[in-house]
Amino acid sequence: MEQSTLGRRGLGLRGINPHKVSSGYTLLAHLTSPGTVKLVDNHGTEVHRWDWPYRPGRHAQILKNGNLAYNGVHPDAPRLFPLWQKYRGGVMMQVDPAGNVVSEHRDPMAHHDQHHLENGEILYTILEQLTDTQASSIPGGIPESEAPDGKSIDHLDPKLFPVQPHYAREHWPLINSVYPMKDGNIFASLRSVSAVIIISRETDDVIWHLDSTIVAQQHFASELADGSILIFDNGTFRHHESATYSRVIQVCRASKRIVWEYRDPHPMTFFTPFMGSAQRLENGNTLITEAAFGRIFEVTAEGEMVWEYVNPEFADYKGLGAQEIEGYFGYPANAVFRAYKYTPEDVPWLLPN
Repeated sequence: MEQSTLGRRGLGLRGINPHKVSSGYTLLAHLTSPGTVKLVDNHGTEVHRWDWPYRPGRHAQILKNGNLAYNGVHPDAPRLFPLWQKYRGGVMMQVDPAGNVVSEHRDPMAHHDQHHLENGEILYTILEQLTDTQASSIPGGIPESEAPDGKSIDHLDPKLFPVQPHYAREHWPLINSVYPMKDGNIFASLRSVSAVIIISRETDDVIWHLDSTIVAQQHFASELADGSILIFDNGTFRHHESATYSRVIQVCRASKRIVWEYRDPHPMTFFTPFMGSAQRLENGNTLITEAAFGRIFEVTAEGEMVWEYVNPEFADYKGLGAQEIEGYFGYPANAVFRAYKYTPEDVPWLLPN
């Protein structure tokens, strides 16, 4: 009998409503692979695959110029605390449709997120060590765990953004996503403090924030066409609720109220304690990544599921240079940090002339 619960539940394409699903292809990077990125169509068929010499440093995306942006794990990054080996990146590549690397930037302290901007710059997150005095000024976290890191202390008030009480004091505020806004400012999602902020590009100050009364260890805050924010809200240690569930929320920036929300009809069956993403598609549907379980699905504005796919490839961290976390994650996993969907027009190189 199949011993993996995920395997018993079924892998690959799990269902499709051909009349309501958006057309296109879904891009995913298998986190415990040596460096696999694949593009699948709405029937769950793999239509293109890349294999790189660096395991995924979280995710990949296709840029407007048709190139693949891939964030791989830096082979020579310092070995800090154990979970650093799980979410670090540092090799930021652009690859043309023919498979040629056209640009590469390396930063051994990079982690989680990267965005290749149209002006050639890269927006990404890095880690910097705090002094003992700075670290001691940050409240919260698990007592006697490691001191936090991050230069964010220059612009964040630690009293307003304390480490959540169940979180180790090894990474504050743990920025797990950054997103360039239309006005030039930056959305950032702070996991270890459960907050979403807007950073001014002119002053570096925090000019707006959403706190842990709304979100709980959330990921991937992105800006929608009307200026509202789409957030994958993981739900880990959510205030005043004992049952854990994940959801996707759309928040009005002016009122900070939730104006749209997706939960599973049986809420506790949709939950990933870490990672995850949501992408609003051109037809109004939303692509959602239940990351820890490699599950990607699409829902309509009314919350109807119209497509579901589960990554069928499993592997563990053995042989990937991440010995520190083999004990934490000592099982074959199909996890996907973040998936993106693209229209056929976004990938013209995929189609024969």
